[in-house]
Amino acid sequence: MRLSALAAAVLLAGAAPAAAQQPSPPPPVDVAAPADVASPEAVVAALYDVISGDAGQARDWDRFRSLFHPTARLMPSGADREGRGVVRSVTPDAYIARSEAFLLREGFHEREIARRSERFGRILHVWSTYETLHSLSDPAPFARGINSIQLFHDGARWWILSVYWQAETPEAPIPSDYLP
Repeated sequence: MRLSALAAAVLLAGAAPAAAQQPSPPPPVDVAAPADVASPEAVVAALYDVISGDAGQARDWDRFRSLFHPTARLMPSGADREGRGVVRSVTPDAYIARSEAFLLREGFHEREIARRSERFGRILHVWSTYETLHSLSDPAPFARGINSIQLFHDGARWWILSVYWQAETPEAPIPSDYLP
């Protein structure tokens, strides 16, 4: 059975108001320490600082949450067992739930080793090359990669909108342009 053009238009018109009635995200609640969000450099430094710590050291998850806009996402990417590209999108709270036990058990220090940034108006994109250690006394990092961090300035402070990252692999080494 074919729908007439009029019936299709009525169905589509009925769907538009329903879509328009989707709840909007809550307005940002600014509970961040002013020094953490005063500049792009400060918010990225706070991000690395708050997720880093020795085994057994609790993270300040309220500080972590305060860096992120309510609509923010964290997106690890890589390859599955068949070599296909995969990406997962999680909220800051889902990241905490997924990562907290590992961070406490293993220790995790991530530090920026190089950066490239581009800004237009209120938006800023940071390519942040990182290395990761279990302990600051480790002789070498166990991982390196690149964080693609999107920031937004609302007129008063910087917010993290997304952190999208990929770890370095033998098949995908970090390009020399992104190293110190």
